[in-house]
Amino acid sequence: MRASVVIRTKDEARRLRLTLTSLAAQTVSAQVVVVNDGSSDDTREVVREAADWVDLVSVEHASARGRSAASNAGARAATGDLLIFLDGDTLANPQFVERHVAVHATAGVAGRGETFHIRSTRLVRDPETLEPWPGEEQTLSQRPHSERERMRITRDAILRDFASVDRRASPGIYPGSGARRVYELEMDALLNHPDSSVLWAAASGSNFSVERAHFLEAGGFLEALDLNEHRELALRLCAQGLRVVPVPGARTYHLIHGATRNPLEERAWEDIFYRAHPVPVVKLLPVLWASLAPDSTIPADERILSLPELEAAAARC
Repeated sequence: MRASVVIRTKDEARRLRLTLTSLAAQTVSAQVVVVNDGSSDDTREVVREAADWVDLVSVEHASARGRSAASNAGARAATGDLLIFLDGDTLANPQFVERHVAVHATAGVAGRGETFHIRSTRLVRDPETLEPWPGEEQTLSQRPHSERERMRITRDAILRDFASVDRRASPGIYPGSGARRVYELEMDALLNHPDSSVLWAAASGSNFSVERAHFLEAGGFLEALDLNEHRELALRLCAQGLRVVPVPGARTYHLIHGATRNPLEERAWEDIFYRAHPVPVVKLLPVLWASLAPDSTIPADERILSLPELEAAAARC
């Protein structure tokens, strides 16, 4: 089975170079499809340069169309039997593609890999040169030299000593106890509750794989959604009879930044999701996430603290 890694990216050229470097170091080769979703930086040049390292297809949008539309465009351009979705500011370990391909030796599954983050990259636009994000110049300059050096991630380290990158990582796509607990409960459900009806809620927006034929049959991502679009797709895939399964050893590493998106604050996704799937479990997802927050305001007897508890609460409704 040949894989295509679909990367959606916007204005993250310096990080994208590191992401593409990590894909050049895979133990199993894959086609790489980069969807440049209306970037105004030098993403085009980075992609052109990377064509010397990897089997690369470039898709360009003159203006941004959003994550879902970018992912769908990448899937249409891909030629692999398997689609693996990745973000343009996320590194992949060398076994990333190999482990996803191995999981799909079993038919009828969608794969969720292990999602980690590297906290030290928050201040830097380019983790290799330590170029700061605009507005962070003074903050960065005031950090001790040794601390600044700990922020650095180089192409050479990715290619020759990936273990040094892995040692700096922590579980969860973002830092914080809430994000870590979400990751832990999702992986616990995938590993220990494989027959649960809500495993679609454990899908990941980056480090998620599905056979291209199943993806196209499902209609791809819902383009009206630009947040939680991966969970909505996984719900439709499960309705087709697929199972979401863990992909042990397929690790990704989000190079974090200052701007984060919180589904408890940006609630437009909820109505779109619920209109497509008017079932109680969709409305209970925010209760789960709010229950896991360290400063949760959900009463203790109303909290939902795992995917099995989410399933049970939905059944009561």
